Amino acid sequence: MTTDTERPRHGAAILRTALRRNIAAMVWGTLLMGLYQAGETAFPIALGLIVEHTMRDGRSLQALALSIGALAVIITTVSLSWRFGMRILQKANTTEAHRWRVRVAACGLQPVARDVDLKSGEVLTIATEDADQTADIIEVVPLLISSLVAVLVAAVALGLADIRLGLLVIVGTVAILSILSVMSKRIGSSTQEQQARVARAGAKVADLITGLRPLHGFGGNHAAFRSYRKVSTEAKHQSITVAKVNGAYAGTALALNAVLAGAVTLTAGWLAFEGRINIGELVMAVGLAQFIMEPLKLFSEMPKYVMIARASAERMALVLSAPPVQTPGSERPSAGGDLEIDCVRHGTLTNLKLQVKAGEFVAIAPYQPRAAADLAAVLAVHVPPAAYEGTVRIGGQELADLSVEAVREHMLVNPYDGEIFAGTLRTNIDPSGTSRTVPDAVEASMLTDVVALHREGLDYGVRDRGANLSGGQRQRLSLARALAADTEVLVLHDPTTAVDAVTEQLVARNVAKLRRGRTTIVITSSPAFLDAADRVLVLDGGTITAEDTHRNLLANDEAYCLAVAR
Repeated sequence: MTTDTERPRHGAAILRTALRRNIAAMVWGTLLMGLYQAGETAFPIALGLIVEHTMRDGRSLQALALSIGALAVIITTVSLSWRFGMRILQKANTTEAHRWRVRVAACGLQPVARDVDLKSGEVLTIATEDADQTADIIEVVPLLISSLVAVLVAAVALGLADIRLGLLVIVGTVAILSILSVMSKRIGSSTQEQQARVARAGAKVADLITGLRPLHGFGGNHAAFRSYRKVSTEAKHQSITVAKVNGAYAGTALALNAVLAGAVTLTAGWLAFEGRINIGELVMAVGLAQFIMEPLKLFSEMPKYVMIARASAERMALVLSAPPVQTPGSERPSAGGDLEIDCVRHGTLTNLKLQVKAGEFVAIAPYQPRAAADLAAVLAVHVPPAAYEGTVRIGGQELADLSVEAVREHMLVNPYDGEIFAGTLRTNIDPSGTSRTVPDAVEASMLTDVVALHREGLDYGVRDRGANLSGGQRQRLSLARALAADTEVLVLHDPTTAVDAVTEQLVARNVAKLRRGRTTIVITSSPAFLDAADRVLVLDGGTITAEDTHRNLLANDEAYCLAVAR
């Protein structure tokens, strides 16, 4: 049995879990929807009995009143059972879809990434459309059972009139389902492929929006648009294929159901003409032949929805069953801010060795931007320790032995392109609402002018991705958030690339002052930060090639002077 905390390996396990924890709602929903279908089936049966009774006993006001009362009871039962049955099932469906959305989202938000070849846009599609379609199984099963009840009641009623009518309904239903079950398999595979293509298109457009400004900068936007158009066109063609398959399925189901209803009607007419059934039974048979098309249509559509739910569940299993990229340790870093990188080889980093003592303010001047990105990725644990050679130690303990959560509580690596969330300035700076250093962080990052510009102050609304802020304001907001976290070790990667020189100078001095006595590492080529640092390490060719103060390096190292002078 799959529990809520276990990772379902296959889509079938996800469907079983969904059915198991909604069993009570499904039982009540099945009973009420079965009652609804039984009431619908009882209506033409009641009409047939009323006609037969009227023709046999003549006109009677009492019999008419009883007939109207019986029909009123049937109609009331049908109305109430449908209303409350669908309410129970749709509530369970919506709740179950929410549970799976939360689980998929939780996988994406875990400190350690999952080893799955999916982009964020694809995971978003899985967490929305696939979660909804998987949860549809909660409604599909009760509707399937209730439709079966209607078909069986109709078959029994017709069989009581004449066995041939009952057998015709049963044999016809089995034949229809056999044909449609074969067609539904193609719908499942086509839908799974469609969802994958739509997800890839969503991932592509998410990447395009994120990098739109840089793309415009070097003229790559047209190539990116062509790439998206290609992926989107593939998704469109697959959607058309799925629509054709669904259309063929629906048309075939409708035609087969109509053929069965026509066969029942013609057979009943022939039997009435031969005198084998009476007029009341003929009315009942004709009424049931018309009514039975609806439950048969619903019954015949269920295999399609089951295959769609299964295809969506398989896609969710891709995320939920994926193992973590790394298996982190369980230790916590020792108190203090010592950081040591010993002979690390990763990407452009070649035998990188450096040591930062607790309380130091150190700047790393990278000559190659790729090396800066690789170093930041290693320190942020975006690269598993097993994926590179060498050792990173925090507080004297190896990074591989520490839990990722503990590492990030102890050491914060703030990227140059930190995300800005929809909310307010305050919630972006202090998402948890527990920081005591928000005012100091705002002042140190020179975000005070943004706060003063709006009468709401820190409660000024920020749009998604900081759309209503300038590039410099977004960068200072991200820096303020990093400073407000007040971690033992703070690593800043190009924190002021979008800030003017005067503001950058003030920010560098403020950061050095605010972080005095706490370990701070700035990966940057900014002269302001390099000058504010206790010492500068030059990162060239993937290793440290020089170490001194900024001013000494300017005076004695021509390559350094050319690299950082503005």
